[in-house]
Amino acid sequence: MEYTTKTQIYQKVKKPMLERQRRARMNKCLDNLKTLVAELRGDDGILRMDKAEMLESAVIFMRQQKTPKKVAQEERSLPLDSFKNGYMNAVNEVSRVMASTPGMSVDLGKSVMTHLGRVYKNLQQFHEAQSATDFLQNSMDCSSMDKAPLSPASSGYHSDCDSPAPSPQPMQQPLWRPW
Repeated sequence: MEYTTKTQIYQKVKKPMLERQRRARMNKCLDNLKTLVAELRGDDGILRMDKAEMLESAVIFMRQQKTPKKVAQEERSLPLDSFKNGYMNAVNEVSRVMASTPGMSVDLGKSVMTHLGRVYKNLQQFHEAQSATDFLQNSMDCSSMDKAPLSPASSGYHSDCDSPAPSPQPMQQPLWRPW
């Protein structure tokens, strides 16, 4: 008579059950994938395919979706490059005007230029983080570009204010942002 432990009995029962659950999850995901690809393609023919054909079709579809995104990402970077160039031209103009203004405080000039440089650096970091996020996301909507701070006014700096601007405070720690 062979002696079996509780662990062995548990493994004999649990292993097939876990395998069934794993297969059920895979089948559920494959069904979801079928539905998604059918919706995106506008073709219900994929719903009648077997699992292997459907996976092949999904891979082909994903490859087709990947190529236009590269072009769209390059097109999206052109306006940002244009903005960066314009921003730097404006910063240079501010610097020139401040340097040629009689009675201008050197400390005020330094704080303004430091602020403008910090805003530019934050813009670059935001764009780099956004590019990394775009690369990782499955789908990207162009409306997310509206959320990017693309003007100095949106950074809190506004040159037409009647009240004097408070001097910028140095950042103690970089702020963690989820993007």
